[in-house]
Amino acid sequence: MSRTALILAAIVLAAPLAADPSVIEGVAVSRSGMGWRFDVTVRHGDTGWDHYADAWQVLAPDGTVLATRELLHPHEDEQPFTRSLTDVAVPDGLRSVIVQAKCSNGDVSAPFTVKLSR
Repeated sequence: MSRTALILAAIVLAAPLAADPSVIEGVAVSRSGMGWRFDVTVRHGDTGWDHYADAWQVLAPDGTVLATRELLHPHEDEQPFTRSLTDVAVPDGLRSVIVQAKCSNGDVSAPFTVKLSR
C-alpha cells in the first residue's frame, strides 16, 4: 500500500473521532407538579450508531446527578434536536443546576448552567 493510501485510510478512520462535541444549545425549565420539567436542545455531529449523543444529564452544582435523559438512537438528520424530561426532583435550596450532554464515545459537553425560578 502506498504512503498516500495509508495516510488517506488513517484520515477516514479517524473522522468519527474528530466529530464535533455535543453542545447544549438551550434549556427551557419549568415547574411540573412536585418536580421540574427540562426541555433540552442538543447539537452533536451524530455519524450513526458508532458515534451519537446518547444522553443528557441534570446535575447539582457539586456534580451530583439529579436525572438522566437517555437518547436511544442517533439523530443524524435531526440537528439540533430537543428532548424533554419531567418530574426531575431538585433539592430544596438549589438556585441553579447544570445540564450536560454526553456521546457514545464518553465525551461530554461544556456545562450549561440553568437558573431555577422557585
